[in-house]
Amino acid sequence: MTTSFSRYLLIGCCLIAFTIIFSLGGCSGRERQSGTPAGKEKSLLIFAGAASKPPTELAAAAFAEKTGVKVELIFGGSGYVLSQMELGKTGDLYFPGSSDYMEIAKEKGLVYPETEAYVVYLVNAINVKRGNPHNIQSLKDLIRPGLRVGIANPEGVCVGLYAVEILEKNLSPEELALLKANIVNYPESCEKTATAISLETVDAVIGWEVFEHWDPERIETIPLRPEEIIRVGYIPIAVSTFTQNKELAQQFIDFILSPEGQQLYKQYQYFTTPEEAFAYIGEERPVGGYFELPEGWVVE
Repeated sequence: MTTSFSRYLLIGCCLIAFTIIFSLGGCSGRERQSGTPAGKEKSLLIFAGAASKPPTELAAAAFAEKTGVKVELIFGGSGYVLSQMELGKTGDLYFPGSSDYMEIAKEKGLVYPETEAYVVYLVNAINVKRGNPHNIQSLKDLIRPGLRVGIANPEGVCVGLYAVEILEKNLSPEELALLKANIVNYPESCEKTATAISLETVDAVIGWEVFEHWDPERIETIPLRPEEIIRVGYIPIAVSTFTQNKELAQQFIDFILSPEGQQLYKQYQYFTTPEEAFAYIGEERPVGGYFELPEGWVVE
């Protein structure tokens, strides 16, 4: 995981990071947030994995209306936005789509560990076009010749990392080779992974159960068998060590953990407790954890 993470950290992110810095007024995160000059509104900058995008946009708007604080959201693959935050040395909160990337952020000293909170929980599933025209019923159906499969880029996107873990632990080497031959797309975020189904550029993805609720008219979820699910994911959030307004950042965390904030995530059928996720699966599973990406899955 370290090798692949360093690879995308150094390649292609610098320009993005500098763009973010200058778009915030040509100042560093420290300068941007040190006090609130007269006539300027308070603001928060959040680097977020796209696994929570629809309800987090609602939460940001609700928080802004409630407090008068402008909330800027930068969404993308959890690993990619972490790179942007680190290179730009800016941001108030890190809000990845899984524990895997939060562990990296903590190891690198990019967040305050004592501020970490679990917001909602996720379960992997197969997502297909509404109506399931290819009659996909199981993980092994994805090895059929000619089927177009997508998984998020596992080097920087949490749902792609979970997908690889599921495939590695449930398919034989021969089956894995057949499935890899069917992969035609490695989207760079959860949002793009779900959109691949909506736009019909793939026939199936290994995504999150909630994708169906992002676009219910075009996406259908095929649950994985309980024994195929390795772990339940959770979406954590923590205050960035680059913030100059730790108290305000904590207020945002408190808001999304409040009943009002949690209700926004329930609108999209996110699980707000591990027990809800276990009930969906039909069995208990480990919650969170970390998976190291095997070398054979590095995307060129």
